[in-house]
Amino acid sequence: MDDFFAPPPFRPDEALVQLKRSLRELRPLAERGNGFELQGLRVIELDIDGATLVARVAKRPAHTPEWEHRTLKNGADVRRLVDDIKRQLARWSDE
Repeated sequence: MDDFFAPPPFRPDEALVQLKRSLRELRPLAERGNGFELQGLRVIELDIDGATLVARVAKRPAHTPEWEHRTLKNGADVRRLVDDIKRQLARWSDE
């Protein structure tokens, strides 16, 4: 009865599909291979590493960006990443 309230197991392949769908909806982003670009500059890279998703997010758009690494282990991590990227896009458009 204890696992009645347990969340479903994290499936990184399914989460990657959902994450890409969410990011495609963020209009200035363009999907390219395993990541996304903003005005031709690579800003997000996504990969599956075992039972987790690994995201590299540029601190700011650049030809050779400085990357922030994020390990996504559950649905909450994925939603948090999407929210963070929305905030970064807003910040980048203001700069």
